[in-house]
Amino acid sequence: MKFKRLRADALAGLTTSFALLPECIAFALVAHLNPLMGLYGAFIICTLTALFGGRPGMISGAAGSMAVVIVALVVQQGVQYLLATVLLGGLVMIAFGLLRLGKLVRMVPHSVMLGFVNGLAIIIALAQLEQFKSEGAWLNGSALYVMSGLVAVTMAVVYLLPRLTSAVPPALVAILGVGLAVYLLGLPTRTLGDMAHIAGGLPDFALPQVPWTLDTLRIVAPYAVLMALVGILETLLTLNLTDEITESRGYPDRECVALGAANMVSGLFGGMGGCAMIGQTVINLSSSGRGRFSGVVAGVMILLFVLFLSPLIEHIPLAALVGVMFVVSQQTFAWASLRVLNKVPLNDVLVIVAVTAITVFTDLATAVLCGIIIAALNFAWQQARELYADSHLEADGSKFYCLHGTLFFASTTPFLNQFDPVNDPAHVTLDCRHLSFVDYSAITALKTLRERYDNAGKHLRVFHLSERCRRLLKRAGVHHD
Repeated sequence: MKFKRLRADALAGLTTSFALLPECIAFALVAHLNPLMGLYGAFIICTLTALFGGRPGMISGAAGSMAVVIVALVVQQGVQYLLATVLLGGLVMIAFGLLRLGKLVRMVPHSVMLGFVNGLAIIIALAQLEQFKSEGAWLNGSALYVMSGLVAVTMAVVYLLPRLTSAVPPALVAILGVGLAVYLLGLPTRTLGDMAHIAGGLPDFALPQVPWTLDTLRIVAPYAVLMALVGILETLLTLNLTDEITESRGYPDRECVALGAANMVSGLFGGMGGCAMIGQTVINLSSSGRGRFSGVVAGVMILLFVLFLSPLIEHIPLAALVGVMFVVSQQTFAWASLRVLNKVPLNDVLVIVAVTAITVFTDLATAVLCGIIIAALNFAWQQARELYADSHLEADGSKFYCLHGTLFFASTTPFLNQFDPVNDPAHVTLDCRHLSFVDYSAITALKTLRERYDNAGKHLRVFHLSERCRRLLKRAGVHHD
């Protein structure tokens, strides 16, 4: 049983390594870096997070979201400042994990998760269209037909092979099979070697060649913090998705610490920064990669490609990798979210659509932040609307109010509107057994209510406060008897 698990992880890791190659090369080129920096970063980050991270089966590497963040720094200051940024960014990630802030991912609503997944699926698909261009122009004629045909064959193998056997990952069979067919038939199509030559040696250890001064810190710190936050966000969301797919539980704080340490090592050995990669994670999981060994194999294979296997790897047709990534895009997209659009509240539909669109047209961090803000505002609005009061006159002529709901910044006005200090009798009782005080606005609202009754020459008695509410009021110096 253990051998079968290791075998499955090894094949899944091998499959994932093929998918990592073009992505890491492309992201390095986007950031104006040597492609080897992307591959070294992928090897280091993928291997270390697989060994020490909090989510077996998840794949990390030199991610596109990180490349977009640091491209301006590379253009303005150069590669050495990037390496210093990766070091500092890793330190921020470690601090985030040690402070146990990974639990903050629980603040991300499910509708935001769906939008995040859908947006990244669309981005993965759109990114493959670049391979249908040559020198900036779309392919046409026989080149287009060959490319499209090979992509279609790759996708067909990935979809149909599982119906025949589950002994090997279909994506691996598709990549190797299409690559062999192209070689034997001599088909004219672009290969991985057309993107970049990946032959190289072992990465060298070296501290970034920058002045270790406050001026340097002022330059790299904003990029390091932004890189760390984007990397942590994408990693934790991918961890959540992996938990759902595998029906198991990961450890976000441990993953943050491992990711930070891996980034620091990557920076010291001349590699890019990185984080979890949802496309490669889906490939690994769909290829039955569930253990740490799959990530280790994927990372180590990247290094072996660079050191020994580049002559063979550079002959892999891009069409095969594009076909696999198209399947990944289709499998990543949450199609169930389309079927429930007319069944869930309109505000959730708005969040799903907004996060999807913003992810595609801007970046992940902005999209998730906007989604959380929209969801939070809607939650506050709904909670404010649910506050209400039951009231009646007592036998002694006093008036009794029983409030239900949550008193916070958005519900203070509805709360005050429940009362009529001018027309109420001289003695009023407020029962708070069903009312929760949340923030300083709630305390201020109660203080304002008491002042209104005092100004009207009437007495307000408040009782049945929870112990937490009593502490809040006492700390603020508000009398509640």
